[in-house]
Amino acid sequence: MYFMAFECQKSAGFCKDSRVIVKNSCEKPTGGSSYFKLKGKSAGIESEKSEFDLEKGDTTSLSSKQLGCRNVPLGCRSITDLPPAIISEILNCLDPKELGIVSCVSTILHRLASEHHVWKEFYNERWGLPIPALPAPVAATGFSDEKSWKDIFVEREFRSKTFMGRYSMEVLHGHTEAVRTVFLLVSAKLIFTSGYDSIVRIWDLEEGLSIASSRSLGCTVRALAADTKLLVAGGTDGFIHCWKAIEGLPHLFDVKGPQNHNTEFRLWEHEGPITTLALDLTRIYSGSWDMTVRVWDRFSQKCLRILRHGDWVWGLVPHDTTIASTSGSDVYVWDTNSGELATVIHDAHVGKAYALSRSHTGDFLFTGGEDGAIHMFDVTNRHVDTSAQLVGSWIPHSGPVYSLAFEFPWLVSASSDGKLSLIDVRALLRTRKRTLWKRDSAGQHVGRSIGVEPPQRMLHGFGSNLFGVDIGLDRIVCGGEEGVVRIWNFSQALETERRARALRGIRLENRMRRRRLQIEMNTKGGGGGPGGGGGGGRGRSDRCSVAAKKKLMNSDNVSVWHNKRGVSGKLKA
Repeated sequence: MYFMAFECQKSAGFCKDSRVIVKNSCEKPTGGSSYFKLKGKSAGIESEKSEFDLEKGDTTSLSSKQLGCRNVPLGCRSITDLPPAIISEILNCLDPKELGIVSCVSTILHRLASEHHVWKEFYNERWGLPIPALPAPVAATGFSDEKSWKDIFVEREFRSKTFMGRYSMEVLHGHTEAVRTVFLLVSAKLIFTSGYDSIVRIWDLEEGLSIASSRSLGCTVRALAADTKLLVAGGTDGFIHCWKAIEGLPHLFDVKGPQNHNTEFRLWEHEGPITTLALDLTRIYSGSWDMTVRVWDRFSQKCLRILRHGDWVWGLVPHDTTIASTSGSDVYVWDTNSGELATVIHDAHVGKAYALSRSHTGDFLFTGGEDGAIHMFDVTNRHVDTSAQLVGSWIPHSGPVYSLAFEFPWLVSASSDGKLSLIDVRALLRTRKRTLWKRDSAGQHVGRSIGVEPPQRMLHGFGSNLFGVDIGLDRIVCGGEEGVVRIWNFSQALETERRARALRGIRLENRMRRRRLQIEMNTKGGGGGPGGGGGGGRGRSDRCSVAAKKKLMNSDNVSVWHNKRGVSGKLKA
């Protein structure tokens, strides 16, 4: 780590390895880990004045008032002598892997890096709150949720690595025409699919079996969304078909029975086909070719707000009080409370911007377009305005990108060329976190030039025109023109890779053992030091005599073979 040799010079208080200038002396920490927070303002430090770039070597001058240090004699000799507020700011620049390394340095750093709030915030930043509730603290045993947050983070991080391993594929048959949309509900282990055959089908994620199928909705279904309380489907007739979850039903929704007004209803105000749907806890979001996005109340079933665009709406993703949408070739970010446009990205793609996805924190947008490109935009709300900055681009496809899905750190895309691309955005998130680009004095973004990067993996060979894709747990689900649903299962990927590595290690160890035995045998046969000179001479002479005998035998065989050849030649003559 770059700050393990941290020292504070007595003369100027300059900490070289951490690149922080401290005007006054430092005080030995006494407050334990109570100061440590991953984000936000630390104790006594203003966030605007505590930013420093460890990677580039930028320095920031912090006054003693900002640091919360009292005037005591200079004598700081290591990082652990700094106040917890400073340690917090340093550790804030590290990712979980680096925090794990830091925790091995000292007991103080171990306590700070093991803070359960840290792991909770790391987890929520990447994936949000887990669906199953964490175990409640047990007062009798004194255990808290500290271990639980760290364990579930490590488990989820471990699972995210499986997508680079081997997979098994399952093909689900049931649809009679092309599959336009797929939705994966991980918490219930269900898959929802629909398409040109106008039927919504529910599949079991683990078994790959068809659980239920709806009656024909009378139109092409182009959009699906679901949670554990509500399932919505939108089609070309402009209706949003909704099913409420039924308590006690294993697959949550009764889509195959006759229409029940208590559990099934329809929303209609759009004047064109529904192309995209989304849900949150209180609202339903729908986008249509009538160039509007409508926000509905889930309970009153009434339209709350209409967001008008200048072209057909292809995709939308809500987050908190904002909603991002694609219309034509542009990308919009709206404030859902006021209905005002926060920012717009003009000409995000050459042609239409078909696909849209968003990180859990809402800071990043991923767009896919008719040009086969995928772009990543930073739409973080800074100060009073919301602006967009292009931070990454990929061109993995030769045809339009119809669908995108994101689960940290993987972005998966489906295209008309019949291929899926897997993109790891971890590096881009890390560079942003470490402030690789910053605002200049005029308030504009200054950063590196954006290059086109290759995807980490391509999955292909499955026909053409893949229309919908989703990712979750250790599965990728996709549907397309073939009319089948494909599931890529990576659940045993890391286990298989570990077994293969173990076998390779055993084979290498056996090979090295045989080589060592051969060297020892040769050494023993060649004799030893001064006392074993005679033995060494005898060994060499024996080997020479054996070689001579072999050469003599070979020469005898050659002469006999030549003699026989000569005899046979004479007989022929």
